[in-house]
Amino acid sequence: MDQLEKNLLKEIADLHDIPVGAYNIRTNGESAARNSTANIQIVSKAEKNGIDIIIQPGTKNESVHIPVILTQSGLVETVYNDFYIGEDCDVTIVAGCGIHNGGCSTAEHDGIHAFHVGKNAVVRYVEKHYGQGVGEGKKVMNPTTLVFLEEGAHLEMETTQIGGVDSTERKTEATVGDKATLIIKEKVLTEGKQVAKSDFTVNLNGVNSSANVISRSVAKGDSYQIFLSRMNGNNACNGHTECDAIIMDHGKVDAIPEVSANDINASLIHEAAIGKIAGEQLIKLMTLGLSEEEAEAQIVSGFLK
Repeated sequence: MDQLEKNLLKEIADLHDIPVGAYNIRTNGESAARNSTANIQIVSKAEKNGIDIIIQPGTKNESVHIPVILTQSGLVETVYNDFYIGEDCDVTIVAGCGIHNGGCSTAEHDGIHAFHVGKNAVVRYVEKHYGQGVGEGKKVMNPTTLVFLEEGAHLEMETTQIGGVDSTERKTEATVGDKATLIIKEKVLTEGKQVAKSDFTVNLNGVNSSANVISRSVAKGDSYQIFLSRMNGNNACNGHTECDAIIMDHGKVDAIPEVSANDINASLIHEAAIGKIAGEQLIKLMTLGLSEEEAEAQIVSGFLK
């Protein structure tokens, strides 16, 4: 990899070099590096772009990295990745996409990820999106995530858009089984004329299933965000969905949480809050010697942690 690609890899996956363990690094539409282990196999799909990640039952304390890097202006791709996590696993999956577009044409990565999480497995999934480059070409990322949790499974997703993405539509659909748990923590920052849409649908089908969807976002400049969250309680379950957003400059945010209780023992909560940075917060930091811009930056950074 050249220095530009290494910098992108660091931004989206906190990697300074090729990772240890299982990995697949995709660069400009091709697999640039891959490694499987005894417990984690990565196999190319035969009929379409993408890979199958197969994690053997009982795998503990292992990780797999699958970052994507685009540095070619005009490249538009759709990639299908399926994760098959066996029973009683405890693993971490690190993904993400970084685009550097210095040209005039749109560079776009659309990733469709499906997670099939076995009985009593525990999975932590981390995904970061990042764009850079001074060209006029757009940087577009549209991730779709499909989740299927078997009995007692636990999946925690941390998804972050850390800057530079002109347009994104983030779609997540989940089916949660008996005693299974889904936790989603989303962080989004937009500025300029960027547009971001998050669309969550969670079906709590299992007895004593649970889900917690939390989105924190900041809209700067003339950017626009929309947050849609649907939680369907189809059995005895607990569900919570929350959107907290800060608007700055001329930014706009729409938050539309929706809960549907289809069982007498379904317990569902939704929350949404949108507003500007409180004046007293700015004043407090400015009395400590920070400029207004520095104070705003500190507040935004803390909010998105």
